[in-house]
Amino acid sequence: MSKHLLTEYFELCPNGSCHDLLTEQEKRMIKEHGALFLTGIIQAADTMNGNGRVYPLNTLQREVEKYSTLIKENRAVGELDHPDDSVINLKNVSHKVTGCWWDGNNVMGKIQVLDTPSGGILKALVGGGVKLGISSRGMGSVTEQQGKTLVEDDYQLICFDIVQEPSTPSAYLVNETENSGGNRLFENKKRKINHLLDDILR
Repeated sequence: MSKHLLTEYFELCPNGSCHDLLTEQEKRMIKEHGALFLTGIIQAADTMNGNGRVYPLNTLQREVEKYSTLIKENRAVGELDHPDDSVINLKNVSHKVTGCWWDGNNVMGKIQVLDTPSGGILKALVGGGVKLGISSRGMGSVTEQQGKTLVEDDYQLICFDIVQEPSTPSAYLVNETENSGGNRLFENKKRKINHLLDDILR
């Protein structure tokens, strides 16, 4: 079975439910160095998403556990916008994921915007109130079952990119600051945006 490049889209922090998730060190980074952190749902299991795909819990748990190793090694970086392949282009990196954890069937994440050219653009977009989302990028095959597209066990999570068009409706973006609750930039989504599966083979 052929593997395809699979991308999924979420806006950061749906329903404004994110709380102050910053450590004392991160708060000092914001105060002393102008650091920027974003939080929200970055993936979801056993739920049909806006693309009509379902990620089984066991498969996603395995991949998130692997990804957590990259986080610990400070290697969990992502790009501003999706490229059309499975390679992370370091010249386009805008952020790194500093933490991820489970909240029910949702994978939550915390992201630090980096002082790179793409990171500078991302900071300007957030500062300008532009609604942004996060999108997983991975390789895997899919099968059709009862009107759903099921992601197979060969799925491999690559990274999380920042994008403009997430598919989760009524979602919020949260810019975490040193203040409890953060400075929330939000706007209700009017519609779901369905993205087709990128037909790119390994």
